[in-house]
Formats: sequence, structure tokens, C-alpha cells
Amino acid sequence: MRALPELMDPKRARESPESAVLSRPSAFPDEVLERILSLLDTHKDRSSASLVSKAWYHAERWSRARVFIGNCYSVSAEILVRRFPNIRSVTLKGKPRFSDFNLVPQNWGADIHSWLLVFAEHYPSLEELRLKRMTVTDQSLEFLALKFPNFKSLSLLSCDGFSTDGLSAIATHCRNLTELDIQENGIDDISGNWLNCFPDNFTSLEVLNFASLNSEVNFDSLERLVTRCNLLRILKVNKTITLDQLQRLLVRAPWLTELGTGSFIQELTPRQYADLETSFKGCRNLQTLSGLSEATALYLPALYPACANLTFLNLSYAALQSEELARLLAYCAHLRRLWVLDTVEDKGLEAVGQNCPLLEELRVFPSDPFDEEIVHGVTELGFLAVSYGCRKLRYVLYFCRQMTNAAVATIVRNCPDFTHFRLCIMNPGQPDYLTREPMDEAFGAVVKNCPKLQRLAVSGLLTDLTFEYIGTFAKNLETLSVAFAGSSDLGMQCVLEGCPKLRKLEIRDCPFGNKALLSGLEKYESMRSLWMSACKITMNGCRLLARKMPRLNVEVMKDEESNDGQSYKVYVYRSVAGPRRDAPPFVLTL
Repeated sequence: MRALPELMDPKRARESPESAVLSRPSAFPDEVLERILSLLDTHKDRSSASLVSKAWYHAERWSRARVFIGNCYSVSAEILVRRFPNIRSVTLKGKPRFSDFNLVPQNWGADIHSWLLVFAEHYPSLEELRLKRMTVTDQSLEFLALKFPNFKSLSLLSCDGFSTDGLSAIATHCRNLTELDIQENGIDDISGNWLNCFPDNFTSLEVLNFASLNSEVNFDSLERLVTRCNLLRILKVNKTITLDQLQRLLVRAPWLTELGTGSFIQELTPRQYADLETSFKGCRNLQTLSGLSEATALYLPALYPACANLTFLNLSYAALQSEELARLLAYCAHLRRLWVLDTVEDKGLEAVGQNCPLLEELRVFPSDPFDEEIVHGVTELGFLAVSYGCRKLRYVLYFCRQMTNAAVATIVRNCPDFTHFRLCIMNPGQPDYLTREPMDEAFGAVVKNCPKLQRLAVSGLLTDLTFEYIGTFAKNLETLSVAFAGSSDLGMQCVLEGCPKLRKLEIRDCPFGNKALLSGLEKYESMRSLWMSACKITMNGCRLLARKMPRLNVEVMKDEESNDGQSYKVYVYRSVAGPRRDAPPFVLTL
């Protein structure tokens, strides 16, 4: 198994194919080399630079201040600190992505605390921690707040295990905090008192996002905090903040570039409405607007003056109707990203096509994904309308209840620059509703017409032909998500054999068995991870994979939701740390 380049040890490097390159002397003095490396912004570029020569390897090692780890079990904290002694910023992802759909059992792992213990000893100057799908306890947050005196930035996305008491510790002890971003976490929302814990002389905050919390906060404390923090540029409040309170915050921070409004419903007097409108007029730097929960046509016009420079409008919590969206978009000429609910219907998406020529990203979420009798929603007509007017579209997440092959083919001809194409036809196994044919040609058109495609999520009635198309044409594909699709093992085999850049493969409820699983023996070493659940793989197949690939971690969990009791959830990933030490009893590591 190839070692991860960014974490490669010199001794192991001598045994690798890169060893000849690493042994070359550097043509640059150390100070010049460090200057060159400082110009590399991405972790991929820096990892590639570390393979140029031994001198570059060491220069990159000592100069690296930021690290990204896409799977917290691909490496250990001990290996990380040996490889990079001067890290100040860590981004760490934990559970498989399908944990967002409750497919990963509770208490599966990905606890941050063991990492923090090592960081406290080796990275005392740690300033930034960005976690996604990790388990974070109040104990860990208090430890973080007390052990890292220079700590500045905390971002928690889709994490669990902590409460607002942990946020109180951060607010109390992190005197240099510039960012506190709490988003979509499984948090025990005890109370809003944590906001009162910021010291009276605290002024450094630049980012504050507590939009996903439910408890009512002390508004006077929030107002004083916003007033003190003159560098605050991002503020996203929760639904307990009223419109007149929002107006008072905007008066004190008119320089905001991102705003999350919380609830947008309240009985306003004419004077209060005029004040709100005036406050939005003063927000001349606003580029991102989100929230607007329960927004109505009555108060939406107050937003219009602040929309001139918007590049991102997040309406995923605002059940707007088509007419309301159309009037709002008329003021958003520079919009590049738009998230909406399907309550806007096809008419609303027609307004998107007419008003947003610069749009690059569109996400359409279901307002009620579990109501099969729902009468509103979006169809292929809305998607088509967007594709005709938004030719720069490159990222789409589209939940709908019907689609046709012809529509998708037209969409990708209109917008051939897609890098992310995630189409979710919400009824599993739904065919082209006009021809009753499988949706094979739709996704065939996507991979044929979009050579830059990096991420693909397929849905609808699909046979192995879809996966033959993917294996043949999707040469830049990195992430593929599949559910309720395919005819046989051949489908998965085509993908594994044909997509040279594939890094993540996520599969659920598909007829893929041991033959398909074992067809990826050569591929898994270059991938980040494979997830399979409710498929036809057996324990014998998993054991054979583990035996043939001893340096891969093969984790098996019994699928308690399966009908026959013989189905398994399998998580396969590359690692330089060996089997993890914190696997719970229901996870069998082969």
C-alpha cells in the first residue's frame, strides 16, 4: 500500500517508488525554498512538493502550518506530530458521510479527545480546529479552551456529543477567539447562557454562527458582544432573534459580509419596518444572506436594498413561493450560489434562469422528503429552465420526484462545466416517467458531456449500463454515491476498473456482492474510502478482502435493519496507522 505522501516517513520513503526522487539534492538555499513553499495554498500542492527531493521534503515538513485529514483513522495523532512539528491549524473529518443519513451506528467513534491530548503536548500554539462528523464532548471543549492559550478558531460541522456547556468553556477561556462556527451539530442545547460567558473586554471575534441552536440567548449580551467586536464580518443568529432585534444588530455592525437572519416573522409597526429597511440599506458589503426562516411576502422587500452585491443566497430554511423568489432574485444580479426549498416549484426556478446568469451552484432541497402525497415540488422543467439561463452552472444538488433522460441530456449540453452533479429522484427505482425506460442514458449523458466531473450522485431506475458509462467516460471522477441502483456485480466492477481518480465510493441498497467487492483490490490502495451497506456482500467476502489487503482497514458492522439479518455495513479505508484502537464492540475489524 502506498503511504500517504503528506505523512510519509523518510525511512519508509527509502522503500517506496518515490525514494529516488527524494534523494536528489535541492538547487535552492533553505530560505529560498521556504519562500517557494509559502506560495503553495493547497494541501495537495504541498504534498506534491514534499516528493520533489529530500531537501524539499524537510523544508515542507518544517514550514507546514496547516493540515487537512479527510479521515481521522487514516493516520494517528502521533504520526502527524512526528511528520509536521509546527502545525497551527488542523482540519479533521471523522465518520463516513453516510452518517448524515443515520446509516452509521451511534457511538461508532471519531472522538477528538485523543487527538487533543497529543496536540497539547506537541502543538501548544494550536490556533485553529475545524471538525466535521467528529464526536466532541464538553470535556474536550473545556480541555481545548484551557490547554491552548493562543487558540483562535473553532468550527464544528455535523459533530455530536457536546452541549452548550462546552460552548460556555470556549467563550470563557479563549481570550483570542476570532471564530466560533457551530453548524448542524447534534448538540444538547441546554440553554443560551453560554453567550453571556464572553468577558466584558473581549473584542476579537470575527465569525459567530449559532444559527442551528434552539435556545433563546440573552439578547443584551449578544448586542454588547457585536458592538465590541469591530472586526465581526460573519454573524448568523438563531430563530429566537426577532426582526427588531436583528435591526438593532445591523445598526451596530453594518460592515457584515455574511448574515444569517434567524426567524423572519414578526408583527412590525410601520416605524419598525422602516427602521429594518434602513438597516439593510446600510449593509453595503453583504455578500452572503441566509436564514429567513418563515419569511413572508410582507417583509421580504426590506431585504431588497441589501441584495445588490450578494453572491450567495441560502433559502434552504425559507419556504418561499415562486412569486416571492422571483421578486427577490430581481435584485440579485451577481448571485453565484443559490440554495432553495422545492416550495419555489418550477416557476421559481424559471425566475432563477431569467435573473441569475452568473450562477455556478444550485441546491434544491425537499421541504418534506417523507410526504409522498406532497403536491408541490420541482420537476425536470425547472432544471431545464435553469440550464438555459445559467450556462456557468458547475455544481448542482437537485431533489425532485420525476425526471427524464432527455431533460438531463439537454441540461448537460447547456452546462458542460459541471464538476458536481447530484441528482436525487426521491422515489427509489423511479424510471423516466415519460418513456418508462431506465435513467441510464441520463447519467451516460452527464459523464460524456462533463469532462470536469469530480463528484456524482446517481438515482432512479439504473442498470449496469449506467456504471459502464461511468467507468468509460468519468476519468476525473473522485466521489461517487450510489443508492438503489445497478443490476449485478458488473456495475461496481466497471467503476472500479474505469475511474482512475476515484477516491470515495459510497454504496447502499445495491445488488453488488463479493465479486464486486473483490474487484477493487488494486483500486482501494489509492482511494480514501469505500462504504457499502444493504448489499449482497458476505462475511467471507470481507475476510478475503482483509486477507489479500492486510494494510487496508476493513471494518464490518452487522446491519440490524436488514430483513434477513445477514446483511453487513462495510467500511474500507487506507491508513498508515493500522487498525484503530477505539473500535466499539459492534465494529469488527478484519
